[in-house]
Amino acid sequence: MKKGIHPNYQKVKVVCTTCGNTFETGSILKEMRVDTCSNCHPFYTGQQKFVQATGQVEKFKKRMSQKK
Repeated sequence: MKKGIHPNYQKVKVVCTTCGNTFETGSILKEMRVDTCSNCHPFYTGQQKFVQATGQVEKFKKRMSQKK
């Protein structure tokens, strides 16, 4: 690698603005803020709900039963 042309890669602190969780990662930035992290995201916490898909199936079944 050529010297003096690459950015300074360093360890930075990442702060989640939703839950306040902090962790370290590597970046060329000095500090990072994220909206959601794996600590508070519904997919990772197991609290994800599939309400919209269930409602669509019910609506489809209702429509098909009315045609018969």
